[in-house]
Amino acid sequence: MSDHGTVRLLGPADVRVLAERLGLRPTKKLGQNFVHDGNTVRRIVKVAGVGPADVVLEVGPGLGSLTLALLPVVSRVHAVEIDPVLAGELTGTVAERAPGLADRLTVTTADALRVTAAELAADAGPGAAAPTAIVANLPYNVAVPVLLHLLAELPGIERGLVMVQAEVADRLAARPGSKEYGAPSAKLAWYADARRAGPVPRAVFWPVPGVDSGLLGFVRQDPPAGADRAATFAVIEAAFAQRRKALRGALAGWAGSPASAEEALRVAGIDPVTRAERLSVADFAAVAAARPV
Repeated sequence: MSDHGTVRLLGPADVRVLAERLGLRPTKKLGQNFVHDGNTVRRIVKVAGVGPADVVLEVGPGLGSLTLALLPVVSRVHAVEIDPVLAGELTGTVAERAPGLADRLTVTTADALRVTAAELAADAGPGAAAPTAIVANLPYNVAVPVLLHLLAELPGIERGLVMVQAEVADRLAARPGSKEYGAPSAKLAWYADARRAGPVPRAVFWPVPGVDSGLLGFVRQDPPAGADRAATFAVIEAAFAQRRKALRGALAGWAGSPASAEEALRVAGIDPVTRAERLSVADFAAVAAARPV
């Protein structure tokens, strides 16, 4: 693969010039905070562990800072951008700053919350490999649902590294029994084993965000054997909707009554007075399978 020397990464002045040329005013609605530090995007690519065999899905490429750092390292970057102005500009930015690598980029203008594998395949073209990794600065306001949707929609995703709000990274990487553990943690565990992969300073963004950021790494893992995802997620949602309650009470609505909830919990080998934060995704799957009919 080509090295970073063939690419001119975006610096703070470049980001401002591009934004001004596009008449861009970053919006909170779209979660737009653009990274303008070359060392940060190089670090993200390195920590992600992607290489020549990978097709990387990048969500919200923005002005292209991370895209430019990825292109020399991987076989292809498939960028999904909801803003049509930014999507249209990205190809030109890559052609100008990494002219020898422009053929490695595919851009899809779409909402990452709704994009389908079929859409991505159509844009990539016949015979193109499906994404194997996600590396992205996710829009913070929809980071969790976007990540869960993409892992469900794209089973070929083997691993990834995403930048999210620091508190969200803590929640997604949390293990059963910790105070941060909740429905997002349990749902992500259905698809992957996640870990915190370090902080990201506020100063590397434009505009500077009002929250701390962090990196979340994950590796695909098999879900509980024989489990039904929709049924398991329904238990997770019901359990954490009333997380202060013992599961016998929290799952009463889901099961039809406290007694039915207790029966399902006992069949699954779980003490009915346990609380939701003590259960692993395999436990939730077992409860779902034990629901009285």
